[in-house]
Amino acid sequence: MVSYKEVQASNALINDVTAPRVAVFVGGTSGIGKFTIRALVATGASVRIYLVGRKSSEERMHAFIQELHAINPKAEVIWTEGEVALLAETKRICEAIKSKESRVDLLFLTAGYAPFGTRTETAEGLEIAQSLEYYSRMLFILHLLPLLSEAEAPRVVSVLGGGLERATIDLDDLDLKKPGNFGGVKAQMQYVAMNTTTLEKLANDNPNVTFIHSWPGSVNTGNVRRGSDPNSMWAWFVWLILEPLIGLLAFSDEESGQRHLFQSTSAAFGGRGVPWKGKLGINSLEKPADGLFLVNYKCDCTPNAKVMPLLREKALGKIWDHTQEVLRPYL
Repeated sequence: MVSYKEVQASNALINDVTAPRVAVFVGGTSGIGKFTIRALVATGASVRIYLVGRKSSEERMHAFIQELHAINPKAEVIWTEGEVALLAETKRICEAIKSKESRVDLLFLTAGYAPFGTRTETAEGLEIAQSLEYYSRMLFILHLLPLLSEAEAPRVVSVLGGGLERATIDLDDLDLKKPGNFGGVKAQMQYVAMNTTTLEKLANDNPNVTFIHSWPGSVNTGNVRRGSDPNSMWAWFVWLILEPLIGLLAFSDEESGQRHLFQSTSAAFGGRGVPWKGKLGINSLEKPADGLFLVNYKCDCTPNAKVMPLLREKALGKIWDHTQEVLRPYL
């Protein structure tokens, strides 16, 4: 475990030289994304942050942006409105960023929620949680890779469930459209495995970019009840039991933000970033090198050595081909 004091000491080294000068936060209007933005701004470094969120969050986020400016006048936070569950919107946002920036240092992806409700599709025919947690995230990465490649220590962080992959992914129904195939833990684990498998391919193809798939552990973001029927048994279970339990066991908002800022900046992962004198992290190939890092809530690397070889051998090709087919109209 990387102690909280070690995390804080590393983050204290973030300055105008070591900070991610241009960062894109997708899902930063609440939860871990918001906590991490606050932690980054509080370093006092000169940064420009694109904060991507839905129209319904705009008024609340303007107040947050004013708060951030008071904390650090050198930080520029740009509200970027868009419904990223729609891939056409994701493309539009990426094109807008590419028209303004020549580089991106950090792409931080947290949009999504636990798919424990009924299956609901976007206007583009994708299940909403899967679009948010997988397709939209991969589309952001693919669009912004040229700008990430121009940075000195570029990093992509996808917060979902790195290290929790299972080999039971349904390769015959990747989008879980068959009757009775969607929902609950199965859907979440499907999206986790798809994230990791594709992120590892992207990391192998782009060794100049550090990729992290983070499992944040217990953080009280409220997303566990999003998408569920408020009158369902599940919603009552969440309200009466699960959320109080999460609140009891969860990291504080501040510690979660600090730990994810560490993951976003420290040379502990891939050797690029804020100097790190501790033990280097091990990537998903079980090597102390660049690539994809599966990082848990303790900031430990968890390569999931039993499952990853099976995903590479049996799932990678099908997932990548299917992903290209879905994303092709939006690239």
